[in-house]
Amino acid sequence: MESMLPLPFSEACERNKGPILEVLRTAFASCRAVLEIGAGTGQHAVHFTSHLTHLAWQPTDRTEYLSGLTARIAAEGPGNLRAPVEFDVARPAPLPGNFDAIFSANTLHIMSWPEVEAFFAVAGRVLGPGGTLAVYGPFRYRGRFTTESNAHFDRALRERDPASGIRDFEAVDALAVAQGFVLAADHSMPANNQLIAWVQKP
Repeated sequence: MESMLPLPFSEACERNKGPILEVLRTAFASCRAVLEIGAGTGQHAVHFTSHLTHLAWQPTDRTEYLSGLTARIAAEGPGNLRAPVEFDVARPAPLPGNFDAIFSANTLHIMSWPEVEAFFAVAGRVLGPGGTLAVYGPFRYRGRFTTESNAHFDRALRERDPASGIRDFEAVDALAVAQGFVLAADHSMPANNQLIAWVQKP
């Protein structure tokens, strides 16, 4: 019998899924349908939907990541975790269903700035009044890194791809505000990350 390929795995996802879940319990308490942009290995989606059973969760990612994501969800996903679909913020296609929340982890710093702008434009189109946008990852504040390790990480990102890099909170908050969002919470998380939540104005 042909052996199955191992599922994609992220050690960082395994470490941070618990702390993120504790924030999402409150942030998504009144939500019903979540769009995840950049679901990656699917570890977050499986963990969150196993505990937040009131949510219908739609994972998405770019084509090159879909096979591993699909395999994990087929193997481990609970009933409220939908099959993943291809989605790229730079070339957004129609999405299946309506959503009252968006989640994305560790994506903004690997996107180019035009893609970050496109990400918030998508959020503005997808979420109606009262919708919640939750983004996890590292940020700078007033042009400064929160830790020296984040400064090293930023240099490594830019050496690999000059268009990427840790984003300034003030810049991404301005993009959110331009799409009708207001800042709801900014949580300090383990490993020098943040979980920032915005809510669409009524």
